[in-house]
Amino acid sequence: MQVGKLNVDSNAFLAPMAEITDYAFRTIAKKYGAGLTFTQMVSAEGVIKNNFDTLRFLTFSRKEKPIGVQLLGKEPDIVGKAVAELVRFNPDVIDLNCGCPVEKVYANKMGAYLLTHPDELGKIVKEMVKNSSGIPISVKIRLGPKDRVNVLENAKIIEDNGASVIIIHARKRADRYDVDPEWEWIAKVKDQVKIPVVGNGSVFDAEDAINMMNETKCDAVLVGRGALGNPFIFKQIEELKKGNKYIPTIEEIKTVAIEHVELLRREQGFDVHLDRAKKNIIWYFKYQNGVENLISELYSATDFDRIKEIINIHIEKLATNYYPQIDVEEINRKFNNRVLFWLAKEEEKVFG
Repeated sequence: MQVGKLNVDSNAFLAPMAEITDYAFRTIAKKYGAGLTFTQMVSAEGVIKNNFDTLRFLTFSRKEKPIGVQLLGKEPDIVGKAVAELVRFNPDVIDLNCGCPVEKVYANKMGAYLLTHPDELGKIVKEMVKNSSGIPISVKIRLGPKDRVNVLENAKIIEDNGASVIIIHARKRADRYDVDPEWEWIAKVKDQVKIPVVGNGSVFDAEDAINMMNETKCDAVLVGRGALGNPFIFKQIEELKKGNKYIPTIEEIKTVAIEHVELLRREQGFDVHLDRAKKNIIWYFKYQNGVENLISELYSATDFDRIKEIINIHIEKLATNYYPQIDVEEINRKFNNRVLFWLAKEEEKVFG
């Protein structure tokens, strides 16, 4: 896939997610075939002011390339200046978030709020392109605000002002995640614009990704929640394109989970990051029997070595069918409700 002058090997991308897509998460996603990853969403004002946390969130290594950075902002001049600053980091893509539906973000006239003001959105994109030194600009949007769909209008304005790619989450701002995404609008945008279109919305497995590409003719898919504890999805997508089905073994899941813990320890250090390690481990094993017991054990862990020990013991118990069968649908409901609540809170922190 071609994004501006950038050639991307795989058209399955990892979505930017606040407090999730850190170095460890991105590294493993890339290892399993993600064609493009994104750092966590950062505030345009934070970039200009050299805010410590902002700079920490957007830092990446050369071996992670190609990689994108996502900005949250509302004023064309400020977002443009932030892009000029980001050029120094040499990302491969700079994205504008016009999809975040969180109330606090919306009330501050950012994220999905921009969908209600297409002309202002166009001005922001134009400033981004002007200050990007040729780095491709992407814009992530939803179908529209609370009560209407205006994705075609916004997509055309985004293209006309020089963006290189459009990412479409196929829900309106008011739609909850239990509402099915309307993929047909991705297809309508693809018919209207000449720049690449990336589809997003309820891609939880390889079949979802292939179906989205077949039904909408989008150029790539962006995977968010489907990648939590499941970096294997990127390899599964590529294998399914060839007609193959790839399923990681429990030993492979264990190896990758422990690798994730080690990356967090090595890159971020300090036991204050234990909570993030625990969350990721729970995600890796969320559909395996005994997950509630695993959660209980992890809760009391006080260091990284104890987390690794808990994983090994859990694997041994799984091998001997120690745990009763879980209700996958119930676990999935609890998982999604908790993750969505947590993501909303983390997105509020980006500028708060």
